[in-house]
Amino acid sequence: MHFILSLLLTGLIIAGASFIIPGVQVAGFGWAIVTGLVIGLVNGIVGGILRIFTFPLNWLTFGLVSFIITVLMIMLSSNIMGDKFQVDGFWSAFFFAIAVAVMEMILGGLVDKKD
Repeated sequence: MHFILSLLLTGLIIAGASFIIPGVQVAGFGWAIVTGLVIGLVNGIVGGILRIFTFPLNWLTFGLVSFIITVLMIMLSSNIMGDKFQVDGFWSAFFFAIAVAVMEMILGGLVDKKD
């Protein structure tokens, strides 16, 4: 049950962030849920491999490289999903990643307090 609630919350956050950030479009709420899954898988697989290779640089920059990798994974997810999830460029993906992180921090904290 917690996974389904988390999945719905992620879809809501992605739909909200795409509404707020110019240059990011999602085809609908169902596609926002799928987008969350795709971003999670791409970030976990490809992003994980990139984080392993860039660990020394990531350590030196206090995690900035990890955030840049996350932005690049959002852009890769946009390329994978085609017209269902579109990000116009690096800066749109950058601000989308920040908006999603902030919303997940706020709403995720509210959901965990209820449990």
